[in-house]
Amino acid sequence: MEETKTKKGSSWSSDKTFTVVGMGLLTAIIVVLQWLAVSIRFGPFSITLVLAPIIVGAALYGWKAGAWLGFVFSFVVLLTGDAAAFLAVNIPGTIVTVILKGTVAGIAAGLVYRAISRKNQLVAVIASGVTAPVVNTGIFILGCLVFFLPTIEQWGIDAGYQNVFAYIFIGMVGLNFLVELAINMVLSSVIVAIINLVKKKIAA
Repeated sequence: MEETKTKKGSSWSSDKTFTVVGMGLLTAIIVVLQWLAVSIRFGPFSITLVLAPIIVGAALYGWKAGAWLGFVFSFVVLLTGDAAAFLAVNIPGTIVTVILKGTVAGIAAGLVYRAISRKNQLVAVIASGVTAPVVNTGIFILGCLVFFLPTIEQWGIDAGYQNVFAYIFIGMVGLNFLVELAINMVLSSVIVAIINLVKKKIAA
């Protein structure tokens, strides 16, 4: 009995250590990727390269891990100056929008993966890969409408758009969203392989 307890305790400790190490690694990857992504632009704003590691973390460690990784992504966005144009207009609105969009995208990816993974892991990863950019972009658009509408309208006029929604969906986020979605779809099989590899290491 004592030996069994020791084994269980050892296994729990090992799993916890593996989780801490895994989350630390994913956090570092997100910080580095987001700093690199600042220089990669399709349109007026940089693309998001960190949704794949957020999905991996959310799938392996749950929606709380997804929330943390999404928060880290959002925090780095603020640090890199990628949201400088919005900060110049409305600081609280920018912080709320940026933090919410990354954090909630991580939560949503984790919940979607958990709901589907028991039936089909690949489908769960693909669904999470669609959910994360949809939520991230959707909250960004909502933030634009709530906090920055007059400014966005002027930006649209300056860019030659007569309709603020056309500017938001086509000029601001359209191409970026499609690129981010495509990256997640291309990496879906790689994400599944990473998840399976880590799970085997944890179970060993």
